[in-house]
Amino acid sequence: MRTFSTSREIPATVEQVFAAFSHPERLSRWWGPAGFTNAFNVCEFKNGGRWSYIMYGPDGRNYPNESVFAEIESPGKIVIQHVSEPKYRLTVALAPSAAGTLVSWAQAFENSRVASRLERVVVPANEQNLDRLTVEVLRQPGG
Repeated sequence: MRTFSTSREIPATVEQVFAAFSHPERLSRWWGPAGFTNAFNVCEFKNGGRWSYIMYGPDGRNYPNESVFAEIESPGKIVIQHVSEPKYRLTVALAPSAAGTLVSWAQAFENSRVASRLERVVVPANEQNLDRLTVEVLRQPGG
């Protein structure tokens, strides 16, 4: 297993950051690296809930994804199990900080060879995802 971790402080409350994950219409606006858009087929934001979506890349390709919300502890933790290839488990922890909320993002791939091959894409993509999350949280009134 190979884990890629990053973190970001967002000047908003834990509840405001959590809301950007828990409302599918908001999640679809920011999820993914820069230049990607999403269409959700299913987004059951609950423990064990399915999440089926297509990411539309800036390269003109479609990327189908299947995940499960493996664990949700409102408002501090979200664990997403990506069940389509490449398989990984994403753990997002939200904790109060002096600046607002510390978002800790840990993406653990099941196959270390796949992780090594994707590292050059995944590391900047995770930072872009957090950039987009920050924009989404700050665009909402009060957050």
